[in-house]
Amino acid sequence: MVYSYNFRSLLRWSPVKVDRGLVLYTVHFRTGAFNKWDEMNCTRITQTECSFPWSLKRRWTVVLRVRAELGQVTSEWVETLPFVAERNTIIGPPKVNSVNVSSDSLLISVTPPFESEAGDFLEYHVSYWENATSTTKKEKKTSNTLFKIENLKESTLYCFRIQAELMAHSVRPLLGLQSVPECHRTTISEATRDQYVILIFVSVLLVVILVTAGLFLLWKHHETFKYWSQPPLEIPSHFEEYLKDPSMPGLDMLDNYAEDDPHDSLSVVFYGEGSQACGSSLDGQVHSRSISSESEVT
Repeated sequence: MVYSYNFRSLLRWSPVKVDRGLVLYTVHFRTGAFNKWDEMNCTRITQTECSFPWSLKRRWTVVLRVRAELGQVTSEWVETLPFVAERNTIIGPPKVNSVNVSSDSLLISVTPPFESEAGDFLEYHVSYWENATSTTKKEKKTSNTLFKIENLKESTLYCFRIQAELMAHSVRPLLGLQSVPECHRTTISEATRDQYVILIFVSVLLVVILVTAGLFLLWKHHETFKYWSQPPLEIPSHFEEYLKDPSMPGLDMLDNYAEDDPHDSLSVVFYGEGSQACGSSLDGQVHSRSISSESEVT
């Protein structure tokens, strides 16, 4: 079989298996213009492949033959089908050298997959799509190795693949293999960047104004906030019951308890019209007196 990739061609064959000895191989070629077999620098070799000489033009029709040799014994010649590199070679994908990204375009530089000859015309097929999962693809054709994919959305991921097509005069066009998908994200335009800066500035300014207004209100009404933040004052239940009914016994017991086990001072005063005021001092003694005034509890 003849294998050809980007016009680099070689002939491969299966080895001949023998019990003893070393099998050697010889390869000849002839072109369609001359019915004469010539050597290919692959005479009595041990390898099972032979590269084409550079002297063979890719537009020529070539037939090759190979035989096996063991000592003085040789096999029959085995010929290939006619081969034309310009028609039968496999064209690989172009090499992507660089990709320059802007807000609305991708500037791509590529290298041809092979060196062109006189009369060759290479055209590049570029397919690109938005983000890595989109199935909607757009096509672009160009003959330049530096081209631009335009009218793209800003700050968006785009992927592309490239394949080369050889347009030769003597044979039909030969379409090559596609490159591996390559993805790049477009940048943000200057106008959009300015809008983001303005939006951030306005947001920060609004936050500063709100914080300043909140601090001002807190300072202006701090007494009100302080009043509402204090827990409600409550009189102990036994004192509240005594104030409702002063004749109820119980203060004598507190007197005795305070003498045996002193505690911190606690003063409870109740002013009521026609009522008595009661207090507890640090030494645990309780005194009462009648005071006529407006009602007040502290």
